[in-house]
Amino acid sequence: MKITVSTVVAAPVAEVWRAYTSPDDIKVWNTASPDWHTTAASVDLRVGGKFTSRMEAKDGSFGFDFAGEYTQVVPETLLAYRFGDREAVVEFVPGPDNVTVTVTFDSEESHSEAQQRTGWQAILDNFARYVAGGEAHRP
Repeated sequence: MKITVSTVVAAPVAEVWRAYTSPDDIKVWNTASPDWHTTAASVDLRVGGKFTSRMEAKDGSFGFDFAGEYTQVVPETLLAYRFGDREAVVEFVPGPDNVTVTVTFDSEESHSEAQQRTGWQAILDNFARYVAGGEAHRP
């Protein structure tokens, strides 16, 4: 089953794209709740390139790597990637004063659809707040 989450980011598409694909930025916004954080991130932004994010509970009780390989990279428009036996597509659609970011991903069996939707949506909303708040790292 596919699950889709979306958010609107009040920033230009170039800034949204850069913050979504920059390891320094990912380490700041890639969290679903305040008791988690991303301690490391790497991005090789090309078809066949690998990415990884290390997500950990701040109390040290649990952590995991989210990793995959890009299957499509269309700057400021679309990212597609494979992670394990699942796939995801991220679309960036500019509006007059904002960008709609939509992520569609294959669900997994160990968590309910609602849990997966809630977690991915929380991360995406955190991303939108981060970029709109002007916190994104500048090159």
